[in-house]
Amino acid sequence: MAEKRYIRSTRHRLAIIDAMLRLEKSGLNKGMAGNISVRWDDGFLVTPSGMPARKVHPEDIVRMSMEGQPEGRRKPSSEWRFHRDLYASRPEIGAVVHTHAPFCVALAVLHKSIPAYHYMVAKAGGKDIRCAPYATYGTQELSDHVIKAMDGRQACIMANHGMIAAGPDLEQALALAVEVEELAEGYWRALQLGQPVILDDAEMDVVLEKFKGYGINAQKA
Repeated sequence: MAEKRYIRSTRHRLAIIDAMLRLEKSGLNKGMAGNISVRWDDGFLVTPSGMPARKVHPEDIVRMSMEGQPEGRRKPSSEWRFHRDLYASRPEIGAVVHTHAPFCVALAVLHKSIPAYHYMVAKAGGKDIRCAPYATYGTQELSDHVIKAMDGRQACIMANHGMIAAGPDLEQALALAVEVEELAEGYWRALQLGQPVILDDAEMDVVLEKFKGYGINAQKA
């Protein structure tokens, strides 16, 4: 039974490895930083602990139950708790990407959220991209902070740590991770010149409404 379940999950395992390599190539992660998961069956699949992307094979991806029980030959990422808790609290989420993207880290060490300095901040689901308070990596305390920062959002920054992006599937979560890092870079660069002008709540309400019909979210007439 376990073998059949593994075979059915191979496509997702390969997709996770491909996403790991893409993040490394794009510079959003380096070495053994970050982790990725996808919802699968009655639990989720998550990257293993302490392995560089280029050395990960499909059988290294760990299956986790929602009770936190691992299945496989490797230890799961130490951050599995916030992956599990996001899936448990947000049924619309199908994939979670965590990176140590450099411009997000630059803001994270300053405990800075990303305000609505650019309308594309709305891509993360709200009028800002929050910074979750610091807690030791891999702890339930950190997961609790992440869940709160992600309330009504698809992404957040983690103080003194990195960033998280989520989506209905892995491709969209990965695309959002890239978008958030670009927004972090733009905000960081603007701060070198002064204080950016922030769009008001009324304008962001308009943008959020328009985004409901944007791109893949658009409904055919």
